Amino acid sequence: MSSLNLVGVVMIGQLGAAPVAAVGLANQIFFLLNLMIFGITSGSAMFTAQLWGKRDVRNIRKVLGFALSLGIAAGVLFLIIAEFFPSQALGIYSTDALVISLGSEYLRIIGFSFILFAISFCYSAVLRSIGDVRTPLFVTITVLSLNTLLSYTLIFGKFGFPSMGVQGAAIAVLSARVVECMLLLWLIYRKNSPAAGKLTELFSYDLDFARRILKPVLPVVANELLWSLGITAYSVAYARISTDAIAAMNIVSSIDNMAFVLFIGIGNACAILVGNYIGAGEEQQAFRYAARTLALGFLGSVVIGSIILVSADSILTLYNVSITVIDYSHRVLIIIGLLIWLRATNMILFIGVFRSGGDTRFALLLDGLIIWVVGVPLAFMGAFLFHLPVYWVYLLVMSEEILKWLIGMYRFFSRKWIHNLAHTVAG
Repeated sequence: MSSLNLVGVVMIGQLGAAPVAAVGLANQIFFLLNLMIFGITSGSAMFTAQLWGKRDVRNIRKVLGFALSLGIAAGVLFLIIAEFFPSQALGIYSTDALVISLGSEYLRIIGFSFILFAISFCYSAVLRSIGDVRTPLFVTITVLSLNTLLSYTLIFGKFGFPSMGVQGAAIAVLSARVVECMLLLWLIYRKNSPAAGKLTELFSYDLDFARRILKPVLPVVANELLWSLGITAYSVAYARISTDAIAAMNIVSSIDNMAFVLFIGIGNACAILVGNYIGAGEEQQAFRYAARTLALGFLGSVVIGSIILVSADSILTLYNVSITVIDYSHRVLIIIGLLIWLRATNMILFIGVFRSGGDTRFALLLDGLIIWVVGVPLAFMGAFLFHLPVYWVYLLVMSEEILKWLIGMYRFFSRKWIHNLAHTVAG
């Protein structure tokens, strides 16, 4: 998934700073949807992972159906924004008329993929929580290959097609999402997976069941919403510094996503393992696996950070942008390489440990609020009050990660994050 975004940004990067900034800002709208659905699905996966520890397929399908209801509703909301209010939404981030115009064209096209994306994300999350990671992986590789081919063809006008630039990139993404949803559903129901519920099974939940699911899930959604709005505020600060600054951050973001993907995988795997053990009543083993995962994440982050520091110059040669954008990007990559261990540890703590243990209220207080108490004020002070370059503003943003790490590690060793949610659903 991170590669799919990187491919588009690299290709668009050949067209100049304005198209890169436009696609990047349009993807900020998708980023908000992505995080909202991630909150829904990761919150639901707390239940499905623990329910799989008891092999309770009936309730797994009911949780999936509830997640689909919420996810599709979110997809419809963002589709309306993309189709009817794209320029107003992008105007929050930038005042550059060209960037807003190009971004609106891109957003209107990819908006039709939002509902399909929500459906795919919900099913993939359940598959991973029950240990089937191969099916989503196969689908992702297939979609990435298709998106790469279509992006190259439509952006640059190859194989007899016209050169469509930003619009071509959007059509490639939309086509890939259609194939992703259709292929994933076909594989799930063909294999009669535990996720292959009939409509009557998926949507058989009642209000009492929904209430029991929502109680720990809503803090996750609120957490993701607050965090994503905080990231949006960072983007506003970067964009208002200059178009070069936001172009640099969009380039860095696509590289950072690729570097960080290992830890997203480790965090998700941790959530599956820890959730399965908590659901089976083996809390000591759950804590042991969580501790090992944190150690593995730290070691991996040292390796990935070192690779970023060594290869930053080589990576940036892929982009046809100004020297200023390259300089900004290089400086931010250095900061990322040095501090990725901090972000990786926090991500595994919140996504892999606290959520799998059902400790969502604490995670909301720590992850969802600190970004607004510490990170956002410092970002705006750096950008608007002190008029710092974008790389210094990014370094100020990283200060929130230090505070989260200190408090989060204390919570981890207290073991107060372990809660058995499978009993709640069965109750």
